Amino acid sequence: MREAEILTTREFELIVEADVDAVYRAGAGLLARAADAAERERGVFTVALAGGSTPRGLYSLLATDQQLRALVPWEHAELFWSDERHVPPGHPDSNYRMADEALVSRVAVPPARVHRVHGEDADAAQAARLYEAEVRRTVRAEEGTTPRFDLILLGLGTDGHTASLFPGTDALSERTRLVVANRVEKLGAERITMTYPLLNAARRVMFVVTGSDKAPAVRDVLEPAPGSPELPAAGVRPVDGRLIWVLDRAAASLLACGG
Repeated sequence: MREAEILTTREFELIVEADVDAVYRAGAGLLARAADAAERERGVFTVALAGGSTPRGLYSLLATDQQLRALVPWEHAELFWSDERHVPPGHPDSNYRMADEALVSRVAVPPARVHRVHGEDADAAQAARLYEAEVRRTVRAEEGTTPRFDLILLGLGTDGHTASLFPGTDALSERTRLVVANRVEKLGAERITMTYPLLNAARRVMFVVTGSDKAPAVRDVLEPAPGSPELPAAGVRPVDGRLIWVLDRAAASLLACGG
């Protein structure tokens, strides 16, 4: 196994690992170090978790690796979700349920610090409004400024979507609200998602992506062809924070800079 390849540009940091397990370990290590630094500096670690199969592996590692568990001050963490399906928390498709099974129920996070989206609310727009209010109450911000998460975890779809910001959807043009309900016609469903204003206010945003099926989307986000339409994930550009991409070699295989 070759060592990870690391590339830093003006726009992002790229870490290419040999395989999926190495991606889990790299992502978990970055999260643990971010948590430790945040707790030391501000006494709290604010993080938004992502759904998907790759984050599940990362979460399981955080829950089972004793060294990583010891580094993360879970009792001082405030856990949120970057997006959620419009389903109850016990539903098989719930991002909350996945993260709870893999991580949250297995570490010492006080229940009051676990802030799930109430996807069971019949009105997705109301669930989004309530979630934005909870973000504003919990995540510290100077008056008149956008709350700044210490870390937001994101994945990437084969169509270039991230969180529940899908191509051609209304949420892509939102510039005021921090969380919205987003109708995704191709799925025939509502999603509740953080928007660009909140994502781009974070101190760190970390994409974790694996698999050759994601390689075209990774390339089109990080190395877009001239004149091509911008994919939703490309709109994630932290204003005053770090943008980190952690990929396996398969996901990075079409990149000129990291494949």
